[in-house]
Amino acid sequence: MFGEKIPPTSDYSLPILGRPGIEPLLDSHKAAALLGVHPRTLQRMVHRGEIAGVHVGKLWRFKPSAIAQWIEREMAS
Repeated sequence: MFGEKIPPTSDYSLPILGRPGIEPLLDSHKAAALLGVHPRTLQRMVHRGEIAGVHVGKLWRFKPSAIAQWIEREMAS
C-alpha cells in the first residue's frame, strides 16, 4: 500500500470502451455533420422516430451504426 504508485488519471482507461460491441457515441453536432443536416433537425428526426438516439442528461448521443442504418434505409427507399 505504501510506496505503491498510483498512475495519473490519464493512464486510466474506461473498461467499457474497446470492448466488442461497444461503440463510442457521437454528439449531435458530429452525427448531424455525417448526415449533412443541422443538429436540431437531427433531434427532430429522433422525436419523429426516424433515427435512434439516446438522451444523456440534456444532450443527445448517437451510435455511428444507427446513423449508418438510417442512411442504408433511406438509400433503399
